[in-house]
Amino acid sequence: MIDTTRTDIPEGEERLRLDIEDGIGVLTLCRPAKLNAWSWESTRQLGLFADRIRFDPSIRAVLLRAEGRAFCAGIDVSAPGGAITGRSGSERARAFYEGIRWAHERFAAFSRLPQPVVAAVQGYCLGFGFELALMADIRIAARDAVFALPEAQLGLAVDAGGDLRIAREAGAGWAKYLALTGRRLDAGTAERLHLVQLVAAEAELEATARAVAAEIAVNAPLAVQGVKHDIDAYAEAPVTAALDRVALSAALTLTSDDAEEGYAAGGARRAPRFEGK
Repeated sequence: MIDTTRTDIPEGEERLRLDIEDGIGVLTLCRPAKLNAWSWESTRQLGLFADRIRFDPSIRAVLLRAEGRAFCAGIDVSAPGGAITGRSGSERARAFYEGIRWAHERFAAFSRLPQPVVAAVQGYCLGFGFELALMADIRIAARDAVFALPEAQLGLAVDAGGDLRIAREAGAGWAKYLALTGRRLDAGTAERLHLVQLVAAEAELEATARAVAAEIAVNAPLAVQGVKHDIDAYAEAPVTAALDRVALSAALTLTSDDAEEGYAAGGARRAPRFEGK
C-alpha cells in the first residue's frame, strides 16, 4: 500500500527539491534521468513540500521547474498499479479509488497554496506532467515544450483533473479533443488556447519564469494571496465538485484488463489491442 504516514524523504529517493531564494520557493522536479516520471512517492513528497511552503512567510511565490530535457513525461508505464493491491477486483478498485482521492488531497494542497505558483515547462509535458503544470497559477513554456494527455491511449481515464482544467481554460470541446485523442500540442498552440500564458526561447525559460515569480514576490503578500483565493473561488468550484467522479473513473479504468494491455503495449512500443474489459 501507499505509505501515507512517513514525513521524511530518504537520501537518494528525492523526487522533488525545495530551495528558498529571495522570497521565491523554487520547487524542482529532480529525476532528469527518468524524465521526471511521476509516482505515488512523487505525490507524497509534493504534499510534504506543499505543507512546508504554505506556512512559510518567507516564501512569497513559488517557481515550479524541472531538471533535464523534460518537465515531466508522465507516469512510468513499466509500473502499472504501483503500490495498489487487493484480494479481488472490487477490493483493488476500492483501493485505487481511495488512493486517487488521497492523491487529489495532496494535489489540492499544492494547487490551493496561498502563494501563487509559476510553472516553467520545457520538453515533454505529458499525462500527469501536463496535469501538474495545469495546477500552477501561471504557466510559462519553452518553445520546445510538448503537451498531451495520452491516458486514453493506455486504456485509462485522466485521473488528476487535467481534462477538467483544460475545459475551464480552453473550453469543453478542446478538453474532449485532447483527452479523447491523446494528440500533442506545441507551445504556441497551448498559448493560443490559454493553457500557457507566455512562451520563451529555451535558453530564456528559467530567467523569464523567475522574473515573473519575482514580480509577484515583491507585491504585498496579503493582497496577492487574497487575489489568488478570490479568483480560485470563482474558477475552481466546478473542478472541486467533479474530482470525486474523476477518482471513480480512474479507479475503474486502472483495474481494467485494457489498462494492463495499454501499459504492456507502451512498454513494448507496440499498438495496444483493447477489448473493452
